[in-house]
Amino acid sequence: MPRRPVPRRLAAALLLVGAGLFALTGCGSGAEAAPSAVVTAPATGTSAAPTTPGPLVMAASAPVRVRIPAIGVDSDLIDLGLQDDGTMQVPAEGFPAGWFTEAPTPGELGPAVLAGHVDWAGSPGVFYDLRDVVAGDEITVSRADGSAAVFRVSEVGQYSKDDFPTAAVYGDLDHAGLRVITCGGEFDPVASSYEDNTVVFADLVSTG
Repeated sequence: MPRRPVPRRLAAALLLVGAGLFALTGCGSGAEAAPSAVVTAPATGTSAAPTTPGPLVMAASAPVRVRIPAIGVDSDLIDLGLQDDGTMQVPAEGFPAGWFTEAPTPGELGPAVLAGHVDWAGSPGVFYDLRDVVAGDEITVSRADGSAAVFRVSEVGQYSKDDFPTAAVYGDLDHAGLRVITCGGEFDPVASSYEDNTVVFADLVSTG
């Protein structure tokens, strides 16, 4: 299956500014979609021999809700785009979480990206416990077309915002993936932001 390219606007930004651009910053004290469908790669070659099915993917449909049972998250989702300086928008408050609209929708081929605050105004934010997620946990994203994309966590990492793994988070994939991002590490009172990001990586395992 051909890989879904990184959206043109995002790809250009990645080439121009490097790894730190899409770190989640500012995180801290302070039309009907088309029906979904499961699709696989088209067969290749000229023989009639059986082919291996492609990866599980879904048609595009905007996400509306995310649930992470292992840490008690059940949140609506808002749209997050790019700010004028090229950085990713963050939610205006501690709740709800958001979906980065420059990336694929959850379940599509490629890396869907969700983001939210770890805390806000001295209270826990939507992803306060994200660092406690472990490999094997499930994340379910409900979509506007009534379907659900179920992801299984493969990895959880904490990264300095100066060394954010932009390519691993936003880069091209040959399957449907999910990245969930919040702030982590020590809080810098001068910058009014945390020094690190927590990133959860997950892969699509079923649809509903």
